[in-house]
Parts: sequence; C-alpha cells; structure tokens
Amino acid sequence: MTVYVDDSLIPATVNRISSRWSHLFADTQDELHAFAQSIGLRRSWFQPGKPFAGQPSRLWHYDVTEGKRRQAIAAGARPVAWRDAVQIMKDRDDRAQEEQSHE
Repeated sequence: MTVYVDDSLIPATVNRISSRWSHLFADTQDELHAFAQSIGLRRSWFQPGKPFAGQPSRLWHYDVTEGKRRQAIAAGARPVAWRDAVQIMKDRDDRAQEEQSHE
C-alpha cells in the first residue's frame, strides 16, 4: 500500500490559510485516513469527490498545504507529478475492482 502526494501547488486561500495546495491520496481510504491523522490532518478535511454516473468518485483525497506536503513526504508519502495523479487513482480503482471480482 502507498500514500501519494502530488505537486499541484495550486495557490489559494482557504479559511484564511494562504498557501499552495496539493492532493494527498492513497491506495486505500483506510490507509489514507491513518496517514492523514499521523501528520495532523482532520478527518473532516477529507474530500470524497463527486459521484459520476452512479459510481463513487475515484478522486478522493485530502487537500494539503505546501508545508503539509513536505511533512507528508518526510513521513513516507511518495511524491508524484500532478499529471500522473488521476491515472494512479484510476489504476488503483481498476486493481481493486479486479481483486473484488476474483473473491
């Protein structure tokens, strides 16, 4: 299992916090939540994504500031390019569906 953090670094102000923001995601939601908690993120900050065509979103993640991104990498998150993030999520979900079909 792996936790990833992309390099989006999108400038934004959220609740009076001005930073450059990226996305923290993982191979499983359980792993993501445990990792997020370990670096001080609140579960209420989880972004489940919007369902599409009756299916749950594959774009679930936490938004993280530039400082939290550095902290996540120091704690073991794998840095990835923002261009690769959606494909990583798609591949993750395809693997999960394949594993479910073999059970």
